[in-house]
Amino acid sequence: MRTIDFPTLAENLLPAVIAAGVAQMRLYDRGVKVTEKADSSPVTAADREAEALILDGLWHTARGVPVVAEESMALGEVPPRGSTFFLVDPLDGTREFLARNGEFTINIGLVVGTAPVFGMIYAPALGALYVTMGKGYAVEAHIPLQSTNLKLSQTPLRELRTRSPDIEALTVLESRSHRTAETEDFLKRYAVTEVKRAGSSLKFCRIARGDADFYVRLGPTKEWDTAAGQAILEAAGGTVTTLEGVPLTCGNADADYFNPHFVAWGRKPIAPRTANNLCV
Repeated sequence: MRTIDFPTLAENLLPAVIAAGVAQMRLYDRGVKVTEKADSSPVTAADREAEALILDGLWHTARGVPVVAEESMALGEVPPRGSTFFLVDPLDGTREFLARNGEFTINIGLVVGTAPVFGMIYAPALGALYVTMGKGYAVEAHIPLQSTNLKLSQTPLRELRTRSPDIEALTVLESRSHRTAETEDFLKRYAVTEVKRAGSSLKFCRIARGDADFYVRLGPTKEWDTAAGQAILEAAGGTVTTLEGVPLTCGNADADYFNPHFVAWGRKPIAPRTANNLCV
């Protein structure tokens, strides 16, 4: 495959992402009917409208590259496999959308081989954009929904960089909607002094910003939930691994694109405290 021009890809996708955000906020403001998919997860018209706009943008921007998109997959529309493909979650954090807390996102990830190399995440209610602009380089920007003919090249960008953890005073992120007893047990193995909560793929972005040290997910997720965030976090200096410390990969079609349990780390994986050092 030819070399990927990340800034051009981001620039070309931005109008579709903003349009998807506008569609979501229109429904967010007036309320929307909720239905259940076969896996009992919620879906709304905001998911479907946003996905249609993003798919159209990808067709014009990267024609011929397969797209694995959440709502299309739920309808049985499975694309041909390829070594390079996009993963799209048009509305990550549907529960946050319904709770009206603003912490929902649009996720677009590009995978080459089994590794996510490019991510674009937009939180329309917050006007927050996070995007990979090159190897080892990710940025954030404030992009209001009212933006027209906006160019990233003309927008103030802040480089994302993870922080070095203090292993004796860790700050961790937990899912706002998916807290579990297993997660709490996992955190007891570390010297955690602060727990922050966030919804959707914003957890990856906040670690990439240096706001926290890690996030563990011990529940079911799909690759379109994580690919964009993983690409952004890794470009900012982080890593995403399974509980065994193996890098999280994409393209596991035979597993229906389910992820194993994983940890998003601000830097390298942190070893848990030994039994002798655990607090009683």
